[in-house]
Amino acid sequence: MIHINKLLVVYLVVYLLSTSLGLIIKWVNAGNLRRYRGEIPAPFRGIIDEKELERMDRYTVDKTNLSYVETVISRAIFLFVILSGLLPWLADVLEDVYLIWAGLIFFAVPGLIGAAADLPFEYYHLFRIEDKYGFNTLTRKIWVMDLFKSLLITLFIGVFLLSLLLLMIQYVEGSWWIWAWLIFFGFQILMTIIYPTVIAPIFNKFTPLENRELTERIRRLAEKEGFAIKGIFQMDAGKRSRHSNAYLSGFGKTKRIVLFDTLLGSHDDDEILAVLAHEIGHFKRNHIKKQLVIMGLFSLIFFYLISWMISWAPMYHAFGFSGMPVYVGLFLVAVLWEPLGFFLSPVSMAVSRRFEREADRFAFNVMKSAQPLVKALKKMAKDNLSNLRPHPLYVRFNHSHPPLLERIRALEEMS
Repeated sequence: MIHINKLLVVYLVVYLLSTSLGLIIKWVNAGNLRRYRGEIPAPFRGIIDEKELERMDRYTVDKTNLSYVETVISRAIFLFVILSGLLPWLADVLEDVYLIWAGLIFFAVPGLIGAAADLPFEYYHLFRIEDKYGFNTLTRKIWVMDLFKSLLITLFIGVFLLSLLLLMIQYVEGSWWIWAWLIFFGFQILMTIIYPTVIAPIFNKFTPLENRELTERIRRLAEKEGFAIKGIFQMDAGKRSRHSNAYLSGFGKTKRIVLFDTLLGSHDDDEILAVLAHEIGHFKRNHIKKQLVIMGLFSLIFFYLISWMISWAPMYHAFGFSGMPVYVGLFLVAVLWEPLGFFLSPVSMAVSRRFEREADRFAFNVMKSAQPLVKALKKMAKDNLSNLRPHPLYVRFNHSHPPLLERIRALEEMS
């Protein structure tokens, strides 16, 4: 065990406060369902009955209860890892190991511990809760294969980026953080380009949309709005889940429209067009570019803070480290940032919700009516067993989209 000191006490207070507030917010959100128990919101009267509403509420409660247990156990394991003395001991063992290998091993140990702790909860969520409500179509074989693929991709990207960062810190004096930021920011842009064509097909099968009439309507809509697309694809989402969705991915010439096969089976053409008009709205309103700019500015500040903090001896001593290896500094900066990120999340969520409202407005202007998107939102809410009445506090910290009833009311007011 490491010795308790002032800086560590401050960190633990902030960490436990963020954890406690997160649990309280989830509890308040679940309690909001009990407040409106059996009361069907006006926009959904005639679409769902009391039995269906109860099922939707139970789905939210079951996921919340699992989240309680997962949060408590995962946070307890994390505190054990950083307070037990395991990491200072590991840093001492790696003292004479080459910097890159030492850094990779040091990050891998807590990373694998955390991943192993999360596996039982992911399994229970998929094969108990999702099965219970009829969503899961994933076999255990496919689940294991997906885990293996995700691990390989994460290792490849993680090893490359961490190794590059450590090399820059070691060999580029003073200004390393600027070069590191340029490379990492460029990598983020690169990922938006290669994800739809390289990474996503590793997990799902993408085929040209079979509905020719819908394909032509989508192309006409895109051309009318001056939106160039490389292709319109349907994805075999039903192979893993019955949840439905659609999205636009890519950047520049790699932009593509992707429709879940589950969405195609449950929505008519006008509703699908309205959903895609919303997604096109994100591009036409430059939301992707704005997010990249925000992310770029934030990451630039963050890299500067890293460059200062990895030389801050009290940070190492607070967590029981006798030396100051740069890979330990990088890890500790991430440790200190995690609870602070919780308190900043309302800002990023508010920006995201604003973008979603603008995209809804764009879809209304394109479709000349609110009804297609409203009908699509209602169907997706019913099919996905969405929480129709999230608590405002929960929305503030966790919702990247406005609450469904708010979106429907805003769209109807546009009419």
